[in-house]
Amino acid sequence: MKIMKTTLLALSIICLAASHTAYAQDYVAPPVTISQDKVKMDGKLYYSHVVLEKQTLYSISKAYGVSMDDIYEANPSLKETGLKKNAIILIPVPETGAMAEGQEIRDKAAGRKVAKEEKRQNRKNRKDYFIHTVKWYEDLDVISGKYGVPVDIIMEVNGLKDRKLKKRQQLRIPTDLQAYMDSLKPEKVEPSPADSVSAPAAPGKFSSSLFRPDAQVNALLMLPFNAQGEEPSRISMDFYCGVLLAAKDIGEEGVNVDLSVYDTYGDVLPVTKERLGKSDFVIGPPSVKGLTGLLEMSPEETYVISPLDTRTAYLTAEHGNFIQVPTSTMLQYEDLLKWIEEDCQKTDSTIIIYEKGIRDLRKETEFRTILDRSRIRHSSFSYSILEGRDILDSLCTKMTADGVNRVLVASESEAFVNDVIRNLNLLIHNKFNIVLYGASKIRSYETVDVSNLHNANLHTSMPYYIEYDDPKVRDFLMKYRALYNTEPSQMAFQGYDIMYYFTTMFSRDEDDRQENMTEDTPMLMSDFRFVRSGKGLARNVLRRVVYAPDYSVKVIRPTVPSQD
Repeated sequence: MKIMKTTLLALSIICLAASHTAYAQDYVAPPVTISQDKVKMDGKLYYSHVVLEKQTLYSISKAYGVSMDDIYEANPSLKETGLKKNAIILIPVPETGAMAEGQEIRDKAAGRKVAKEEKRQNRKNRKDYFIHTVKWYEDLDVISGKYGVPVDIIMEVNGLKDRKLKKRQQLRIPTDLQAYMDSLKPEKVEPSPADSVSAPAAPGKFSSSLFRPDAQVNALLMLPFNAQGEEPSRISMDFYCGVLLAAKDIGEEGVNVDLSVYDTYGDVLPVTKERLGKSDFVIGPPSVKGLTGLLEMSPEETYVISPLDTRTAYLTAEHGNFIQVPTSTMLQYEDLLKWIEEDCQKTDSTIIIYEKGIRDLRKETEFRTILDRSRIRHSSFSYSILEGRDILDSLCTKMTADGVNRVLVASESEAFVNDVIRNLNLLIHNKFNIVLYGASKIRSYETVDVSNLHNANLHTSMPYYIEYDDPKVRDFLMKYRALYNTEPSQMAFQGYDIMYYFTTMFSRDEDDRQENMTEDTPMLMSDFRFVRSGKGLARNVLRRVVYAPDYSVKVIRPTVPSQD
């Protein structure tokens, strides 16, 4: 694998980012808002918290009501790296009752005795292994699930002859599972053509069995790094780190990747037409202005990929070599309406709630079009935020006591959406069976209590969602921590997904590529499937996420909105 013009830029910006993080800890930490997202791993519930600038581990632990040691245990690399802005960390949901209290006492007693030795061992072996101290309630299956390393590998690394473990026993867990697997392989023998086609993918890898035997992909990454400025772009750097890891992974699978990286800060385009002509695809730049200029320069055979901005979707109308990855809010509403149509029974009632007097989705031609196309029987209900305390009786007249009341909130106003959710929870208390449907933005509203979302059985269609129980996600987390000594942010996941997916597609024959891009391909944070939109291509796959009343988060993927 050949990666050009990247190493110095990566090292310089990583160092700057690390020093800035350390400096930020000297400031007074801002308030910490409890995350709306909960995920389940190994049967245990965690908050998925996005670290904001100047937040400290202490302030986060206090806000969530857990100890700093609990957070360290859920995020092993934090002791080495500290917090990083936009990183995603897991916060254990506190247990309740005597069992949790007793467990805390036992863990502290055991922890004091082994912490010093464990820290020394981790420092000694951190390049190759994590050191895990076995707790009284853990077995090999639990430990395997926590680290994403198969049980037989843990047994082999530690010389275990059976599955019995002792409390406080220390186990070595490989930090890079793929590197460990590679070290066990016999001397490389050239495979026959049949072998190269039928070889299974390595654990935690995406399947890529359709690579051409001589697959070579030439790619460009164009992001506003601001590498020469006082504060390089963290978003661009995190995205780039994910891209590098994807290029590394796919290179190890046999594809020769030639990656060139350009800094487009200030919407400059430091690339020639000749260089573009040699490229299979270009990721970025993220801005409308940058992409418009790039499309004017790019030959038709070089594809231009929009990685982040939903506002660039209109460029697919006139450019056959343009690919839009971000999906629109309207696509989310289209899928929500389809979801209601699929689940609705004869005894159910469907209600669409709007904010009165506000120019919102109801007045948008696009929303009216998809609502009419859905053909669902529904009633409309609108009120102003000032009427919020007095609308329960009127809203009740729209509801049924015999079936499920499926309520779609067609508004982007945080205050209004919060008021709707409050009223729905009051009606649920009055024994109405209600299912709330809303766009993904609803999860980011700080004023909305996440427990109310679970109580209302929120159904939301999301362009991005990370499933931490997915073995591929765990594999990515371990490799990212080992490579960069920090936690990945959402931008790192996005960079990995886009780079891995498109490098895979362009390593195949054109006919195979066109066919595979119309099929559902699940990645780490997103699902990819593209349809023709004008002359170009646009992604139209969403992950359906259900916030269940038992506080679990269930993911259904992928879903393709109707194109009728």
